[in-house]
Amino acid sequence: GPLLERRLMDVRLRELPLWVTTRDFSPQALLRGAQRAWDSYYNKYINVKKGGPAGVSMLLAGYCFLSYAWNYQHIKRYRWRKYH
Repeated sequence: GPLLERRLMDVRLRELPLWVTTRDFSPQALLRGAQRAWDSYYNKYINVKKGGPAGVSMLLAGYCFLSYAWNYQHIKRYRWRKYH
């Protein structure tokens, strides 16, 4: 189909720059995309009959990663200051 209607997983690597330029990056579009991603995640991992720890553990791992990324500069400075 047309490049505009393809999902990210269906785009070939050489078509990626053109596909990115066709995307809408307005605040409303970004919020809609985040809502679609959350709904997909929730329905796949959280809202199931026989749930397991996978969904919650992914949220926890994501939180740990973001927390580390946000504090990386502070952690890096502390690491160098620790022994000097």
